[in-house]
Amino acid sequence: MQNAEPKPPVPHTYPAGCVFNSLEDIKDKHITVMGLGLNGGGEATVRFLLKHGAYVLATDMKSAEDLKPTIDSIAADSSLDTSRLTYRLGEHRLEDFSEADCVIKNPGVKYDGNQFLAVAKAIETDISLFLHFSKAPIIAVTGSKGKSSTVSAIHYGLTKAGFTAFLGGNITVSPLTFLDETDKTTPVVLELSSWQLADLRGRQALNPHISVITKIIPDHQNFYHSMIAYVNDKKLIYAGQTKKDYTILDFDDDAAADGGTLIENWGNIFARETKGRVLRYSRKPLPKNVEGVWIDRNNKGKVRLDGEEETILKDLIVPGTHIRTNVLNAALVLKIMGVDTKRIISILASWKGVEHRLEYFHEWNGYKFYNDSAATVPEAAALASQSFGHPVVFITGGTDKGLDLSPLAETLSNPSSIKPEAIYMLEGTATDKLIPLFKEQNIQVNGIYKNLDELLTTLKQDLSSKESDNSAKSAKQQKIVVFSPGATSFGMFKNEFDRGNQFKRKVKNIFVRG
Repeated sequence: MQNAEPKPPVPHTYPAGCVFNSLEDIKDKHITVMGLGLNGGGEATVRFLLKHGAYVLATDMKSAEDLKPTIDSIAADSSLDTSRLTYRLGEHRLEDFSEADCVIKNPGVKYDGNQFLAVAKAIETDISLFLHFSKAPIIAVTGSKGKSSTVSAIHYGLTKAGFTAFLGGNITVSPLTFLDETDKTTPVVLELSSWQLADLRGRQALNPHISVITKIIPDHQNFYHSMIAYVNDKKLIYAGQTKKDYTILDFDDDAAADGGTLIENWGNIFARETKGRVLRYSRKPLPKNVEGVWIDRNNKGKVRLDGEEETILKDLIVPGTHIRTNVLNAALVLKIMGVDTKRIISILASWKGVEHRLEYFHEWNGYKFYNDSAATVPEAAALASQSFGHPVVFITGGTDKGLDLSPLAETLSNPSSIKPEAIYMLEGTATDKLIPLFKEQNIQVNGIYKNLDELLTTLKQDLSSKESDNSAKSAKQQKIVVFSPGATSFGMFKNEFDRGNQFKRKVKNIFVRG
């Protein structure tokens, strides 16, 4: 008799409510911050706790040298009582967790099997603290791709429409930085990763007035044991909604993007479960009985709400159909928030996009450079390669995170797709997996490079050589260089933001404007 396969672990559920009854209750508590980091979240939490009178121990497996920018930033703030702050760096100690009144957990750390979190008396996150103590109306966004551009466009639109609005969460801004400025009149837009949502399970803290789930594709499968587990965390975004709230969901099929679960449309599953009013989004016209937004044949955005149908989105500065879909969802949110339709069209036409997401930042000899470093999945890179309507110089590759990389190869080889003018790749385990796929599809690669300096130096030589005998036809065509890795950044870079910043800096140094 064969042994049965082990059952997947049951997700951890946190107690309802918050360990602190009020913000005043934080005073003189001993609190351990797990994960100081360099992206602002840990630093913001330390600052917040010190300002509210806590004794804070910040622990991180990184060294003091690695974390020097964060440490220096905290030390330079004279408003903080750093006598109440202790650093434990390069290690974690069990007693720092077991003896603390509360542990503030980094969302990237798994609870399951973690010996340090297992001994904690209570666990919170910066998101859970914010949600417990802010009375602001919440607009929450999750999904596999398009989260950051969606929240950015929503926040931009709300601000331009006259709201005092705030933006935080997974977009690297902790909401604790603006908690004291929020009230019932200040909408807060939160980008929430699956990990941040998992840390809210059971707390009864997240009750968004509007929730948006962008396109679902396989992601973080090196962290989750299955696609179902990943999606179950995403579902937490609407778990606390009521019939007075709105849930905005995908209407298009998820063919070949279900991680082997045989799911054709995640949006339909979410729609059956949420208690909120369901609105849908699509890249093609919605059926007459479905409310929501879609892109029509003229590439304009349409909305159907409360029996009325009208144009809600026209021209955009930022390229790409996928970006247009994200901005269309932002338009729908603005509509729900009471912004006039003509005003929505005007506001979103001036939105310039998000840093590291098809971000235009430099021009050299007629070539426009775009930084899409936040594209950490192959589907995002594939979309970037098609976003400009003509061939581009395409820079891709990086570190594998357990994903199926075939969508990128399939897009680049599809007869109906736009073929890149040239492909340059960075070394990495994802690149190692992509090369055989490219060879199978006869996709030519100009080279694989150890670092950005080598790649960009060679690229400049190649482009300069090409420009010397440029034809009239190619001179008239817009010339684009896109950096869209479609993979993670570990090893060569600290994270995707560091990768994008390095790319921009090196491009400007090597491709000097002439």
